[in-house]
Amino acid sequence: MSKTTLEFQRLPHPSPTSATKRTEILKDPGFGRVFSDHMVTIRYTEGKGWHSATIGPRGPLQMDPASAVLHYSQEIFEGLKAYRTKEGGAVMFRPGENARRFQRSAERLAMPKLPEDVFVESLNQLVNIDRDWIPDGDGSLYLRPFMFANEVFLGVKPSSEYLYMVIASPVGSYFKSKDSAVSVWVSQDYTRAAPGGTGAAKCGGNYAASLTAQMEAYKHGCEQVVFLDAVEKKWIEELGGMNVFFIMDDGSLLTPPTSGTILEGITRASIITVAKDMGIKTREEPYSLDQWRKDAGTGRVKESFACGTAAVLTPIGTVKSKDGEFVIGNGQAAAQTEKLKTALIDIQRCRAADTHGWVHKVF
Repeated sequence: MSKTTLEFQRLPHPSPTSATKRTEILKDPGFGRVFSDHMVTIRYTEGKGWHSATIGPRGPLQMDPASAVLHYSQEIFEGLKAYRTKEGGAVMFRPGENARRFQRSAERLAMPKLPEDVFVESLNQLVNIDRDWIPDGDGSLYLRPFMFANEVFLGVKPSSEYLYMVIASPVGSYFKSKDSAVSVWVSQDYTRAAPGGTGAAKCGGNYAASLTAQMEAYKHGCEQVVFLDAVEKKWIEELGGMNVFFIMDDGSLLTPPTSGTILEGITRASIITVAKDMGIKTREEPYSLDQWRKDAGTGRVKESFACGTAAVLTPIGTVKSKDGEFVIGNGQAAAQTEKLKTALIDIQRCRAADTHGWVHKVF
């Protein structure tokens, strides 16, 4: 990856958070509720390209009410984490993959592609200046790069101006439940994405479309929603914000294939590689809700788990739908899921050998 051609201007923060207050916040940050002191901003103008890269105090944005994103939703984002190492340094996990997925999302939404080196350097800049916001222990600094159409106009066409930004949030566990496994609700009335749509892009519209089904899940006592395909409404695709895996009775892994309607999760891809390294056979094949129910009943499916940057690997214990519910295994966390989770986290936090070059050192 070549050196970035953009120079970042650093703007001083007039009143950064005190060490005492920050320490108190980091004791129990929750997820996505508190934010670090700084943010990155880069502008794009048609005919000029990317320019005006700055890192400065995090603060409100001033937007014109006719800004294109507010009317036509040209917006994409990413999510990844920075971890503190035992030596006191900081690392990120596979940021280049996030950069490339960000480019694919931009292409799908007719937005300009941010160069990979600029994307990664923007993360380096923010993690470096807000290094004291990385929690110790099991916590991490969640990084949220995003880009939106910023041209002031009313008309359905790609914008000529964009704003790319990065903010950061110290985080703990994604799920509020203290149970070892989560419950999920299968949505049979709503779908997340259709063939030819934006399912493979990480854009806000996909998540907005999932919220009604997510509220339905909450009403049934579930933490997450499972979506089926939009055509036959029988094949499992993914959860509202993460991919899904099934561990069979022969120890093999099965996960739905990414065919344009499923987000190509970086955690998902990493699990497939780690599993192969561990000698675990992995298949990417369509898998139906009916088969999942049947296999859970016969014991063919021993474990199921959700995975993503925020959730890492989270066991699924109970599956609920309009047709009733079924339990995976004993409904609690199970051995192989925990083994895979530990293997992945150990690489992310530099506790195990990084044989694939996934760990990116910041400082």
